[in-house]
Amino acid sequence: MTAFELTSGAFQNGGTIPPDFTCSGKNESPPLAWSGAPTKTKSLVLVCEDPDSSGGHFIHWILYNIPFNAVALPKGIPKKPVTVDGMRHGMNSYGRMEYGGPCPPPGKPHRYIFRLTALDTELALNAPVTREVLNKAIAGHALGETELMGKFGR
Repeated sequence: MTAFELTSGAFQNGGTIPPDFTCSGKNESPPLAWSGAPTKTKSLVLVCEDPDSSGGHFIHWILYNIPFNAVALPKGIPKKPVTVDGMRHGMNSYGRMEYGGPCPPPGKPHRYIFRLTALDTELALNAPVTREVLNKAIAGHALGETELMGKFGR
């Protein structure tokens, strides 16, 4: 697998996620950018999860069929199951097909991993797409993967 880089203009890797991108603010998706995606990429998949959740990995965002030639996502991706350019939201742990920002209980900050995977295919999946369905669909299709970690606490 080829490595590539994922960054955000809103926070540094390992840094604090600003409140606007959490339940303490506007709860909108942060801006993300990437470079170095493998040349045979047909689509990209983004998953944001909280591995520190008391109930196990809490999924905050699944966005798939990101166009192969995209190099960024602006902040505030529309909270619709399918966006204008054909990207599709999967089901998050809040039970919605949209971005759901960090919202940990008071206490120690949690880590939020934004994982971007380049695929050799576009996904033809029936909604709602859960993390388990997504994992099965991308098995054997990953060309490369990168991640960005941010922290947030209340």
